[in-house]
Amino acid sequence: MADKLETYRQIVDAGVVAVMRGIDEEDIVPVAEALYEGGVVALEVTADATRATEMIADVDRALADTNAVVGAGTVLDESMAVNVIEAGADYILAPHFDEGMVTACNRYGKVSIPGVATPTEAVQAAEAGADMLKVFPASDLGPGYISAIQGPLGQLPIVATGGVSPDNVDEFFDAGSTAVGAGSAMIDYDAIERGDMDGVREHAERFVEAVEEARS
Repeated sequence: MADKLETYRQIVDAGVVAVMRGIDEEDIVPVAEALYEGGVVALEVTADATRATEMIADVDRALADTNAVVGAGTVLDESMAVNVIEAGADYILAPHFDEGMVTACNRYGKVSIPGVATPTEAVQAAEAGADMLKVFPASDLGPGYISAIQGPLGQLPIVATGGVSPDNVDEFFDAGSTAVGAGSAMIDYDAIERGDMDGVREHAERFVEAVEEARS
């Protein structure tokens, strides 16, 4: 389990978060390990999964001796945040802004990344003490929106999530994103179905390479 500053730096330095949604409990650790081997340091287990806290704890234990940081996504409120933090989550993401979630993260020394889709939400999240802002859905709002909110909120790193792919990731970094989050564009679900973890790793490597090129 990383401390808050270390977690924050890992996300910023890596520039990409893998959104592990809809993965069966028996597959979550092999997939997480394959993603990490593919260069993904920040791993998100979505809290809407059955037995999500157990999966977060399993991934946290499996990667305990690495520099990986394990987070929880789709965290809707304060009670969910506390549950996933107790399971070992280093950072918390939400599709929306919930002040209780941000408060819980600050109380327990975890990175909070609430979702925002309007300038009002972005300001409210910043004032509540959010560490980063998740712009969601990024593909619908577009890179231009990210550029626009850099003016009043340029001090807060932005994580663009939703519809980000190797084909457009450069547009989101050019617009000012600090990091991006990706699910199916980074995670090869067909390979998971086949039990092909080499395929999962290789697919992740291609996304990580696209991020590195976009940031260079």
